[in-house]
Amino acid sequence: MSEQHTYRVIVRGTFDGLSEESRSRLLAEVDEHGLSAMEFTEEGSLTYDRTLKHFSYRLVVVSDAADGEEMAGAIAEDRVEQALKGLGHGYAGLRSTVTDMDTMKINYKR
Repeated sequence: MSEQHTYRVIVRGTFDGLSEESRSRLLAEVDEHGLSAMEFTEEGSLTYDRTLKHFSYRLVVVSDAADGEEMAGAIAEDRVEQALKGLGHGYAGLRSTVTDMDTMKINYKR
């Protein structure tokens, strides 16, 4: 069995082709999805602002260390695509930034 690593992934993208229903729903919930809502979770934490242009999702992905950060990013982007499609929101240009929490070096102040 392969070693599992925990990755923190930020997936960024742009809202694209939003319907009036999507726009209304996003604007009605904008206060719940601001900077204070940012947290890393398995299901993902969506953040955006009133301009409804860009968004980010923060996710935790646990996968085989041998598959590396690239696979963790792909898994996270797939989760984001499924979540946005499920909500009926259009999007474009997904890109991810991945941090392997198991190999991250922590510099302690002395």
